[in-house]
Amino acid sequence: MGTNNYSDEFKRDAVHQITVRGYPVREVSRRLGVSKHSLYKWMKLFGEPSPKPGLDHEAENRRLKRELARVTEERDILKKATAYFARESQ
Repeated sequence: MGTNNYSDEFKRDAVHQITVRGYPVREVSRRLGVSKHSLYKWMKLFGEPSPKPGLDHEAENRRLKRELARVTEERDILKKATAYFARESQ
């Protein structure tokens, strides 16, 4: 069994097809003639480091809570203003 030396560009392209374009590892493996084991190894080497789980979700959750508070305050102000102007016109 011979070993193939693939260029880093080839490896990055293979990883890109899996991680960005969403192709299954099995399909990329079959199409490029590379073992699935090699593809998984290349994904560890060249793939984007995955963010720590929960950190981005926590930041997004805080942002959404602030936005919800602002929108709720705006809604309450408009309700009060509507009630005030409705009373004035009568």
